[in-house]
Amino acid sequence: MALDPALHALAGHFGVATDYYDWRGQLREVPQSTITAVLTALGNDVSTPEAAERSRVEAELAPWRRVLPACVVTRSNTERTFSVHVPDGSEVTVVAVTDEGEVPCAQRDNWTPPREVDGVRVGEATFAVPLGLPHGYHRLVAVSGETRAEAPLIITPDWLGTPASMGRDPIWGLVAQLYSVRSSHSWGMGDAADLRDLAAWSAEEHGADFVLINPMHAAQPFPPLEPSPYLPTTRRFLNPLYIRVEDVPEYADLSGDVLGEIAELRRSVPADSDRIYREQVWQAKETALRALHALPRSAERQAAFDAYRAREGHALVGFTTWCAIAAEHGCDWTLWPAELQDPDSAAVAGYRAEHGAEADYHAWLQWVLDEQLLDAQAAAKRAGMKLGVVHDLAVGVNPTGAEAWARGDVFARGVSVGAPPDAFTHLGQDWGQPPWRPDRLAELAYDPFRSMVSALLRHAGGIRVDHIIGLFRLWWVPQGAPASEGTYVRYDHEALIGILALEAWRAGAVIVGEDLGTVEPWVREYLADRGLLGTSILWWERDHHGDGLPLEPEEWREYCLASVTTHDLPPAAGYLEHAHVELRHTLGLIGDDLAEELAADKAEQADWRAALERRGYLDAGETDTEATVLALHRYLAHTASRMRGVALVDAVGDRKIQNQPGTIDEYPNWRVPLSRPDGTPLLLDEVYLSARFAAVAAAVRGLN
Repeated sequence: MALDPALHALAGHFGVATDYYDWRGQLREVPQSTITAVLTALGNDVSTPEAAERSRVEAELAPWRRVLPACVVTRSNTERTFSVHVPDGSEVTVVAVTDEGEVPCAQRDNWTPPREVDGVRVGEATFAVPLGLPHGYHRLVAVSGETRAEAPLIITPDWLGTPASMGRDPIWGLVAQLYSVRSSHSWGMGDAADLRDLAAWSAEEHGADFVLINPMHAAQPFPPLEPSPYLPTTRRFLNPLYIRVEDVPEYADLSGDVLGEIAELRRSVPADSDRIYREQVWQAKETALRALHALPRSAERQAAFDAYRAREGHALVGFTTWCAIAAEHGCDWTLWPAELQDPDSAAVAGYRAEHGAEADYHAWLQWVLDEQLLDAQAAAKRAGMKLGVVHDLAVGVNPTGAEAWARGDVFARGVSVGAPPDAFTHLGQDWGQPPWRPDRLAELAYDPFRSMVSALLRHAGGIRVDHIIGLFRLWWVPQGAPASEGTYVRYDHEALIGILALEAWRAGAVIVGEDLGTVEPWVREYLADRGLLGTSILWWERDHHGDGLPLEPEEWREYCLASVTTHDLPPAAGYLEHAHVELRHTLGLIGDDLAEELAADKAEQADWRAALERRGYLDAGETDTEATVLALHRYLAHTASRMRGVALVDAVGDRKIQNQPGTIDEYPNWRVPLSRPDGTPLLLDEVYLSARFAAVAAAVRGLN
């Protein structure tokens, strides 16, 4: 059925795909019901053809109603033009204002005819951003008669590349799910102190230059706690579950009786259980942390806390207010009393004033963890790491959480983010996260994005951006529809990637984009041209333009983070035993016959064994799992990739998958502790003595 012309035009204006190519290369038409649902989520009335036409006209007139664009983002040495709208025939001048002064913007030819807008004849002029402006956040100022207009101007690096600290040679590091990395001193799950110790030890003993960890974003502060680090309540702040209680400075001021009580609390969450029990961990930790928060602080400590609160400003106020309200009304803000659902309401302001002590406690938690993560990064660098900690940035947030409440005007309602059907998940995926509206991001000068990235880089030598293709286009799924009936929505990737590069440049950090899955070929080229690293997973690195066999290591991309596996696949030992195929079949995630899937997987692994044998990394006919894992990391050591990651689970022989995409409760996702090859829990203390770890580390360094 032909799409209504107004709907088609609106879809084009808002970057909504009406068709797309699937993972098999087949062109798919998007159902009209999907297009109307997505356009509605973007603020358009498309309930009738007449309403859709009115929405189309409004969208077309919107830029003519403002003098300057909402925001202009460009590269420092690439000319960017922008439109200016003033009453027809009026003179207008535009300057770029930086900390160094004003620079005139040159006018360019524009033959667009004037048009009638709200009873006024409006003309359009074109200006160019001056080349060579310093990187950073500036302003454009337009003056026309008595009218003065301003707009944010963001100048980003043409090329980011790798920070000087990385040097010119490839580096290696660990990839770990921090919650699973428990020591004899942690409270039932890995924490900031375990991160500090793992980073320092791996650098000093094995020459590691980074530790890439799962997202540390804040989860809801009250049970039931969301186990997935990729479904946080906000990405702007941190998860206090990772606080090491004994490292809080005020801990030293506790009396002997209280110290004994806290020690008993820690023993109540044993480090050797076969699951990560977040509720139990948080119940014990919070009892201790509330006692620490109640202690008087020294003048120096109070001044540091005050400085932290001042720096975090309005964002921290919004988050801690949400936490205070959630303490009484629960973590789903959509179920709160109506007057509290608007963060800017007088009722919320009154609630904040009345419950200031609770809000102060949650601000204190953020400050404490901020200090501990800064300490972990400092320890990593002192131990010789070139990057230190690399943090992971999740795609989105919980729709009922703090960020969706405090910044609700940025999110699209009635849709969620996911992924289309692909070779790994034939039914597609719905991640249940509300997407940012591209138009609202521009209107807010991308502040939600840049403040989030800047905050994360405070504690990091780099960021891994999960599903970085989401900065180009995201798969939006209407509520009530299957994941397969979504569509892509385009984002201003030039702005988002530019701001990402700018913040990394300011921090001296590296950016790694997880560019796996269904990716348009030009996206990887664009990321390389901007100096951002991609991601290469060994199992999927094949000569797709030739014989389809494993890609020779010298032909791998230079600008990427290469590893054998990822958290969405089993560890290498489990993969070699076909655990991923059997699990997906058991859970109903693949529609093909199990025997056929296993045969295909065995054939792929046979290709890799042949490649390892041909290169001399594996003895002919060798089938031992541990020997094969070592050989895979020898292969990794000879790739052209600038960064080489070793999954901690691979280094210790673990076989258990951390997350099975496409499932929620069918598998204990994000609740699996680090384990030995036999499946029993393994503590970090034992990793330090592991001969297997030492062998894998030597293999990826090319030492054996």
